[in-house]
Amino acid sequence: MAEYYDPEDKEQTENREDDDRYEKVCMMCRRSERKAGKLMKIADRFWVCTDCMQKSMDTFEQNKDAIQAMMRNFPPSMSFDDWADAPQIPKQQRVKKAAPDKAQARKKKESAWKAVPVPHKIKEALDEYVIGQEHAKKVISVAVYNHYKRINDKDDSVEIQKSNVLMIGPTGSGKTYLVQTLARFLDVPLAITDATSLTEAGYIGDDVESVLSKLLAAADNDLERAQQGIVFIDEIDKLAKKKNVNQRDVSGEAVQQGLLKLLEGTEVEVPVGASSKNAMVPLETMDTRNILFIVGGAFPELEQIVLQRLNKKAGIGFNSVLAEEHKDDRNILTKVTSQDLRDFGMIPEFLGRLPIICTLESLNEDMLVRILKEPKNAILRQYEKLLNLDGVQLTFEDEALKIIARQALEIDTGARALRALLEQYMLDIMYEIPKDTNIGEVVITEAYINGTGGPRIIMRS
Repeated sequence: MAEYYDPEDKEQTENREDDDRYEKVCMMCRRSERKAGKLMKIADRFWVCTDCMQKSMDTFEQNKDAIQAMMRNFPPSMSFDDWADAPQIPKQQRVKKAAPDKAQARKKKESAWKAVPVPHKIKEALDEYVIGQEHAKKVISVAVYNHYKRINDKDDSVEIQKSNVLMIGPTGSGKTYLVQTLARFLDVPLAITDATSLTEAGYIGDDVESVLSKLLAAADNDLERAQQGIVFIDEIDKLAKKKNVNQRDVSGEAVQQGLLKLLEGTEVEVPVGASSKNAMVPLETMDTRNILFIVGGAFPELEQIVLQRLNKKAGIGFNSVLAEEHKDDRNILTKVTSQDLRDFGMIPEFLGRLPIICTLESLNEDMLVRILKEPKNAILRQYEKLLNLDGVQLTFEDEALKIIARQALEIDTGARALRALLEQYMLDIMYEIPKDTNIGEVVITEAYINGTGGPRIIMRS
């Protein structure tokens, strides 16, 4: 029966647009047209691949008498068109179609590459949002530039291998924020996941393929775009090999081994729109060779391992190294080596696929004060804007900011402590100021932060 198309029917129009943008999916085996081959249309938006159709015919032939007896009980008016009312595959589980031809795909790829700036431009963009961490920003800028230059390389005489990045730094030093800023500036898909939720396949938790599912979702189910994105796996230190454990380590060493094939580059079956594979979720094949993996962690006990190695070199004499020389070094992690990470519990095969090791510095008082004031979206600027919407100007004394920075250092959670402290100090001000429309300016004083006085209120003239 020919299908009548009504241009005024909004639902029909949306369905046609979806069919043009997304891959058709077999409603029986959930494979896309790219994997299953040409699909046959049984009813409106109900597609079946040739394999499933052949299996259905074979089953019908083998059980013909029983099926015919069952169909006598169906209503006479029932037809194939009733199948259109069957539940459809959700849009978040449908993958966008690839480019029509290789020439268009190559043109799209080259245009995306031309948008990636050179390393010093990347670092300048990071400087607007991330304070300090000069070495880390330089390492990340060069790594990203080389990665996308490698993707665009057409010369097969020398194959450039992928260089994934391992970021090491204390909590609150800006690991996740650095990657978020980078992905936003480059306009590439970014998936951020937590390694603590990953387990070996077959156990409760997310499989390693779930990180690629998040990347595909971040790319709006555009497979080609997702295969050139960035994956950031945080809390990677939680996957360290457990010591003196007799039972199977399903969330530690086993996950490191499961990530090996993803980091190196391979084709992986990825569930679309879900974190685990099951019979009702479509699967897509994703190539990870052009995906940049950045893993990060605080590695809380790694300092002691580095100190122990450095102290072995201590001796007696004029040119000897003293054992206490590195004891109070806040940036001891800058001296980390691959052997230190192996002693921590990371397996050598995993470290071998992360050739770039990037360490972040601990934040000091001056850096915390700058974090409060200088970034484009600095915390103080956010509060200034909130009060400015009420027609009130907000000002902080320099000494007040220094006291807040010292208190944040004592909390020892990095830049995250600044937000918690400001929320505490600004609560009463944000509550009381809107009561009086005559207030024109509020000055946060040193006495107010110390708890010995209040903020200075300046009325409108």
